[in-house]
Amino acid sequence: MRERDGLVIRPIQDEEWSDTMAMVWRVFLRFETEFYSPEGIRNFQDFITDDTLYMMFRQGVYRVFGCFEGRKIVGMISVRSGNHISLLFVDEAWQHKGIASGLMRYLCDYLLEKEGQTHVTVNSSPYAIEFYHRMGFTDTDGVQESQGITFTPMKFIL
Repeated sequence: MRERDGLVIRPIQDEEWSDTMAMVWRVFLRFETEFYSPEGIRNFQDFITDDTLYMMFRQGVYRVFGCFEGRKIVGMISVRSGNHISLLFVDEAWQHKGIASGLMRYLCDYLLEKEGQTHVTVNSSPYAIEFYHRMGFTDTDGVQESQGITFTPMKFIL
């Protein structure tokens, strides 16, 4: 657990899943939809509301870390397949305050120290490309599209 300026980064608890995914959906609707087709928007919503994803979280296979102010989730990052960032979202009111960078550092430390990973990957949305580049990620391929979702594959060496 990390604490800074009254904010705590830690694994989310089961009872925090719904609030976390609701925050993800709000931020997605505000900042991401312009980059997605209607099919992509539906597929994203289906992904974050999927019972299988929730069960994977409960089984510890899908890791989700949150940044909290008290009990309120203000940002989150998740990882699947050992070292692939699945979601990274920060509530609109909390953007540009270092929360995404803090979540990224927390995740990288976790992957290196607890999981023995040597790198982390992400399929960046167009909205987040600049952030990932600032964090040191490099593109591993050009822009791609799958099921209405546009992304750029990237990698970062831990």
